[in-house]
Amino acid sequence: MTREILIGGAAIGGSHPLLIIAGPCVIENEDLTFHTAEKLKDICGRLGLPFVFKSSFDKANRTSVSSYRGPGIDKGLRILSDVRTKFKIPVISDIHSIEEMKPAAEVLDTIQIPAFLCRQTDLILAAAKTGKPVNVKKGQFLSPWDVKNIIEKFISTGNKNIYITERGTTFGYNNLVVDFRGFPVIRSFGYPLIFDVTHSLQLPGGQGTCSGGQREFAEPLVRAAVAAGVDGLFMEVHPEPEKALCDGPNMIRLDEVEKMLKTVKDIDNLLK
Repeated sequence: MTREILIGGAAIGGSHPLLIIAGPCVIENEDLTFHTAEKLKDICGRLGLPFVFKSSFDKANRTSVSSYRGPGIDKGLRILSDVRTKFKIPVISDIHSIEEMKPAAEVLDTIQIPAFLCRQTDLILAAAKTGKPVNVKKGQFLSPWDVKNIIEKFISTGNKNIYITERGTTFGYNNLVVDFRGFPVIRSFGYPLIFDVTHSLQLPGGQGTCSGGQREFAEPLVRAAVAAGVDGLFMEVHPEPEKALCDGPNMIRLDEVEKMLKTVKDIDNLLK
């Protein structure tokens, strides 16, 4: 059993249902953001699954300098604040620097540390000192047991509201693999584990100036992860992934989300 953590009106860990963190990879515009947030809230509500809306105001780690990064922190946080107020749902976004921490913490219910920054001690400590729950995405370059060091850095501040996201491990060039043996290792440290299905299907830099992806394998991977006992799921979702400005090849189509979540909810209920 992992530690119970409250995120706004949602909860993760303990014996709670699967937490769903979902939304477009990056904020493209208000209409798309609001539409996706409303649909995902309705889906999770019907299924009785706690929900946190995710979309990035800035994607600092892009393959190419010409890649779309997002609207920036000021406009992005305003849109996320409007989502939070309008739909009464918790929101999460990526933080890339200590300078972003204070304004982000004023809006976000939970903060996310991107995978490539998961060993940045000062950033982790600053996130912990906000008192907010923090999602640290495990780097593609780390072993499962390396996560214990991240947790110990974080809880040294007195804040124990940390949860970890698995998003695949580097496997040769432009490819990732999910090693399910790591799931019980990470959960053995006592904190909730999220599985990021869409980034696990990413082919980093696989299209030369941008990343590719294999969304066709999302359903079998997400079934396996839930059967392995994760506490929640992270998935990037878009109404039309082919037109997405970022990570389209691995994002899940919005109209396919409910069917997938129904299946994994049944698996989770069977385990619990």
